[in-house]
Amino acid sequence: MFAPDQHQLLDFGAGRKLERFGRYTVDRPSPAAEGASERDRNLWQQADARYERSEGERGTWSYRRRIDGPCAVRHGLLTLELKFTEFGHLGIFPEQAGNWDWLAGQIRAAGRPLKVLNLFAHTGASTLAVAAAGAEVVHVDAASNVVTWARRNAKASNLADAPTRWITEDALKFVRRELKRGNGYDAVILDPPGYGHGPHGETWKLAEHLGELLTMCLELTAARRQFMLLSCHSGELAFASELLHATLAVAPELRREGTIQAHELSLVSLAGDRLHCGAAMRWSALPEADHPNPAARGHTIERPREA
Repeated sequence: MFAPDQHQLLDFGAGRKLERFGRYTVDRPSPAAEGASERDRNLWQQADARYERSEGERGTWSYRRRIDGPCAVRHGLLTLELKFTEFGHLGIFPEQAGNWDWLAGQIRAAGRPLKVLNLFAHTGASTLAVAAAGAEVVHVDAASNVVTWARRNAKASNLADAPTRWITEDALKFVRRELKRGNGYDAVILDPPGYGHGPHGETWKLAEHLGELLTMCLELTAARRQFMLLSCHSGELAFASELLHATLAVAPELRREGTIQAHELSLVSLAGDRLHCGAAMRWSALPEADHPNPAARGHTIERPREA
């Protein structure tokens, strides 16, 4: 989790969440907060920036005070730039911090150099977490401006010279090409959206394409698989969890050789209320007792069994 001076969930309710990023307080929509009630209206009135969705997925920000210069928050060795985008995103998903710690722990515990593929890699926090721990990384995202943003984060985190390839490409197309080239990886990280577009108009639909992508990722890592991480936001959680298990069912070696876990993605407010943000499904070659970062293990939903 983040240090309190870097990020805090202050309150949530009525379909919105109030967060502090560094010295700025941000009020924006959160579907997961529907049905909850705000605890402290005084906090909400002090928000420095408020986002309202106006058309489709886009919207506008209004500001109570001026946001001066570049904004960034830190998590361990990582420095992550914030931007107030027209989609209401800031370029960082704080609920993923536990995954970043888990990933770094997996790299350090492997005892050998690892090559990691990060798909739908966004602004690169997962990429930087594994790079800082010593991995070679291939970072893939469909949006060139987001890949540029991730590279700025690498520079700010003193990781500009880490062995990372930065690729703007459709995830499915890239993985198919890697299989044809005979390339392999030790680990894959995926954080797919429900719907999206590739750089050349390719369409991504989670319900249609995730099964194929996961199957190809299993092929990419078949020779030396160390870990896999799939995370999804609340809207896609149930489907993604079921589909991951269906995919693993056709790869029985995973059931024998490692540990599968479900880990909730959530944030806890100042009042102690939990905002559910999604979940991560983790597979690791490490026996459960050897897992690093015990606090980030999550709830084991399936234990490996001998055939």
